[in-house]
Amino acid sequence: MRVIEITTPGGPEVLRLAERPRPEPGAGEVLVRVVAAGVNRPDVQQRRGLYAPPPGASDIPGLDVAGVVEAVGPDVACAGVVRPRPGDAVCALVTGGGYAEHCVVPAPQCMPLPTGFGFVQAAALPEVFMTAWNNIIRLGRLGEGETVLMQGGTSGVGLAVIQIARHLRRARVFATAGTAEKRRVLAGFGVEGTVDYHGDWDTELRTLTGGRGFDVIVDGQAGPYTARQMDLLAEDGRLVLLATHLGTRAEIDLRAVVRRRLTLTGSTLRPRPPAYKGRLAKELVDQVWPRLADGTITMPICATFPLEQVAEAHAVLDANAQIGKVVLVVDPAGL
Repeated sequence: MRVIEITTPGGPEVLRLAERPRPEPGAGEVLVRVVAAGVNRPDVQQRRGLYAPPPGASDIPGLDVAGVVEAVGPDVACAGVVRPRPGDAVCALVTGGGYAEHCVVPAPQCMPLPTGFGFVQAAALPEVFMTAWNNIIRLGRLGEGETVLMQGGTSGVGLAVIQIARHLRRARVFATAGTAEKRRVLAGFGVEGTVDYHGDWDTELRTLTGGRGFDVIVDGQAGPYTARQMDLLAEDGRLVLLATHLGTRAEIDLRAVVRRRLTLTGSTLRPRPPAYKGRLAKELVDQVWPRLADGTITMPICATFPLEQVAEAHAVLDANAQIGKVVLVVDPAGL
């Protein structure tokens, strides 16, 4: 099968089309013929040598796929949303291996395509919506009518967080974005207030909330942002870190954490076991998939590229130019 390999840590040019043997599904796994695969920020970090796959995972990048089940391994039961069978159209979160013509997937992580969705649309869903759900609902414990800040709102995860918060918790949502165009897009998604993260964003956001701050903040920058965000939390507020792009260390006021009952937590979903991801998949299919099907929730696709143009796809993310998701078309004949 054709796959994309990372030849050495570096820029998009280190991604190479190669041939490898087709994998076989093991216990509790299925083999999916990949039609389309999502391109995500963790793929970029893996390419740069900053985010190694967990032990036992494929070194091939790619965390979400959409395609057709071709084979089923032993001991596949209905541990998640469905019991996948050969011929089923599915989308799935994987721990690696998505940039390939075939991918092995733990059965609990397989989800049906939302009604009316094709493979390209469905490939844009698993990683961003599972990440968003895990962070805003499970870790952030977002309650009805609370106030949310999403740092970098036009990323795939950002748009998923914003829509889950608005449509499933009726939250007031605020976000940051680096360009006027992106801030206009966020306004179209119902974001109440947006600010430019290049400026004095914490002061502006504090003003927008009348000084109250936020119940939940979701952020992937960390580093020097951390203390500023802790100061922006309301009492009993929760800061959820997706990543540490601006640095791995921060100085925070622990007395304020104790006095104001604040929570600082982190999230790395990739090494979590299939059973955990299967529970997330079920919650998504029950609560988010119907809203995708009726158009209440959407995930814009910024661009699509054939598998052999994967370097161009990564260049879009390197330039921080995407709004929504970038998708690789692995099997054009399967569309």
